[in-house]
Amino acid sequence: MTAAAIALLGTSADPPTRGHQVLLEGLLNRYGQVATWASDNPLKQHDAPLALRAMLLGQLVQQLQDERLELAQHLSSPYTLITLQRAAQHWPDRNLVFVVGSDLAGQIPRWKQSDCWLPQCRLAIAPRKGWPLEDATLQALRDLGGQVELLDLEVPATASSQLRQQPNQAQIPEAVWPLLLQHNLYGLSGSLC
Repeated sequence: MTAAAIALLGTSADPPTRGHQVLLEGLLNRYGQVATWASDNPLKQHDAPLALRAMLLGQLVQQLQDERLELAQHLSSPYTLITLQRAAQHWPDRNLVFVVGSDLAGQIPRWKQSDCWLPQCRLAIAPRKGWPLEDATLQALRDLGGQVELLDLEVPATASSQLRQQPNQAQIPEAVWPLLLQHNLYGLSGSLC
């Protein structure tokens, strides 16, 4: 009997967006368990400290109110190989499904030791509006040993980087917005409505 799969979604969460929410909801519809965490991406600049981004993501997890979804901050590492090692230790009898958006798929061959970690898990790619997947990208991942699956989800084009420049309450999960105001993140202050 095959062990149940667990979907693993790391994100900068700088800030968490409606896109993150849609993706987590879609993963819950597809997998029996989903773990998410905030992490530092060595290829990005982050506006908020990691602990605060983890708290923001935790608010989104609480908002979704699903016992199959957990904030697994102990998995956080700038490097996927380390994250997957931690996940394998934490869930030794589970099949690991590492989830990324289509905007990141082309970067994976440049990630640290991608040829080592790709064969250790399934790689699930969620299509994001505005970031189409090319056949050459998928082939490059397979050439590195990746077992690639395309998720039948449609994640909106909402981007955290854009929301940091121009916060839009409609694109931020309801439970996250008050924390952005409370901590004066991204140019927001508690005096805004």
